[in-house]
Amino acid sequence: MRLLKLIPDNTNIAFVRLRYWAFALTTLLSIAALASVLVYRLNLGVDFVGGLMIEEKFATEPSLDKLRTVIDDLKLGEVRLQQFGDPKTVSIRLPAPPSDDKDAVQAIVKKVQAAIDANFTAAKFSKQDAVSGKVSNELILSGAIAVVLAVLGIGLFAIFRFEWQFGVSTVVAIVHDVLMTLGFFAISQWEFDLNIVAAVLTIIGYSINDKIVIDDRIRENMRRYRKMEMREIIDLSVNETLPRTVMTSLTILIALAALLIWGGHVLRGFTAAMILGVIVGTYSSIYVSSSLLITLGLRPDPDKPDKPSAIAGAERVGPRA
Repeated sequence: MRLLKLIPDNTNIAFVRLRYWAFALTTLLSIAALASVLVYRLNLGVDFVGGLMIEEKFATEPSLDKLRTVIDDLKLGEVRLQQFGDPKTVSIRLPAPPSDDKDAVQAIVKKVQAAIDANFTAAKFSKQDAVSGKVSNELILSGAIAVVLAVLGIGLFAIFRFEWQFGVSTVVAIVHDVLMTLGFFAISQWEFDLNIVAAVLTIIGYSINDKIVIDDRIRENMRRYRKMEMREIIDLSVNETLPRTVMTSLTILIALAALLIWGGHVLRGFTAAMILGVIVGTYSSIYVSSSLLITLGLRPDPDKPDKPSAIAGAERVGPRA
């Protein structure tokens, strides 16, 4: 049986030639993502801001103005409404009750449910979440620490596993991937909760997995072809790992696409973040982090003799940038 090959053998793409365009695009996208977060802000979920979230499903698309008026009349505090997943599902956010007592939370939920039932037909209570302000602050701090430690830990691993240039390029690529995810959620205003933090950490893990494979091949080729220019080594290494990179990303995207379509609105944010992260992570591993090694001054040591296989392999290099 013949194996499916999305990338032909002996692929010879000059990735390094486009490095300045890739650096410019990456810089612009990172600045735009950071500006989006600062301007639009993240739509933080109850996990991070505290309060009470009630999810209500209606038979037909409700009037948000009418729903807001109905809940405002209950004098429970500021009300935030958002259509969630589909126009018939609405997320209702209310301030947390003064007491963390479960009975107080249930009393508010029953009060809201009774008001909705009196003004809307066939409304169905879906779920509720309640988080106190103290817990939400702890979750914000824990989530931020988890992401920062993950990035720093991966960078240190790359430094000790390879050389410091690999560590710096790894951190740059991961920060770019994280910024793209944050910018997407700032612009789309989808709810950013603990599920998205889990998605960000998963994206970091996927990105480093893809990048370590390429970095390991670059280091291997640096030892094998010591007199070859660095740009040629990187082109050779990326082309050699390209079939694996494309096949891995494609299979993951197929699974995520199925999850996005049939997984329901609860997993929509997590799945969308993962899809974006896989695409951006693949791009940054191929075009950004690998080419950045040249800018950081990484060079093979030409003083040591090449291995015998260097001459045969040296034909598979892209044209110089």
